[in-house]
Amino acid sequence: MKYEDNPNSIKYYVKRYLIHNKERYKDKIVIDFPSGNGITSRIIKEIGGIPLPFDLFPEYFQIEGLICKRAEIAKGIPIENNLADIFICQEGIEHFPDQLHALREFNRVIKKDGTLLITTPNYSNLRAKMSYLLTESERFYSIVSPNELDSIWMTEQSISNEIYYGHIFLIGIQKLRVLARLSGFKIKTVHATKTKSTSLLLLPLLYPCIYFSNLITYYKGIKKNKIYSKKVKQEVYKEIFKLNTNFKILTGSHLMIEFVKECDHAEVGKSLKGQHVGFGTT
Repeated sequence: MKYEDNPNSIKYYVKRYLIHNKERYKDKIVIDFPSGNGITSRIIKEIGGIPLPFDLFPEYFQIEGLICKRAEIAKGIPIENNLADIFICQEGIEHFPDQLHALREFNRVIKKDGTLLITTPNYSNLRAKMSYLLTESERFYSIVSPNELDSIWMTEQSISNEIYYGHIFLIGIQKLRVLARLSGFKIKTVHATKTKSTSLLLLPLLYPCIYFSNLITYYKGIKKNKIYSKKVKQEVYKEIFKLNTNFKILTGSHLMIEFVKECDHAEVGKSLKGQHVGFGTT
């Protein structure tokens, strides 16, 4: 069975999402990075979109009629600003050492109000939380904690000086959310993926603790942070609370998050306030 038709694969859920939203993708410029073997670019083309595939190793790309260009996220994606309507980063961000830089680069190439779709192994589900507690690994009974022997997936110095790292940089929903916010994006939709049976079994046992601990933290945050208005704090802390108690996130195999570009990343700092006293002030 092809990965795109296998419910155990994230490609299945991305394909379903694309087909469901085909009218929104029609005639739209869609960056597919990292594009891998090109399955997603092919589907984008089939539904009427205009795929622009990029990858650190375009040699893997297998789709006839499309050209995949080399892109190293540390050096930037070789296209102009505000070109793309949509950007798909499928199973890529967990490989990037500097994820804030990556998200700002995504922001640079996406139009205002454009879409960013990110998928990544779900480091926020209950199974992953339990695994991290026990061994700091992705899966406590089958995968060793990240290390220099198992976590280097590709290094071809003759092609690129960049190393293709494994899942050293797995990212949970809250870190993904805040880095996206600092890059000019806001979460639009949390999409469902395959439910992990271990997480589902842990849910009735752990959910009351998760819910009430996050509720307490929410109210403490509202009281403590005095430099923002109550309205602003409620908006931010409520989103955090909802993500931490979201069943799709607590039980899903992958994070599949749709963001919207609110502003250029260079504009984000204008709305932020420092928690510490500024230089030259008393």
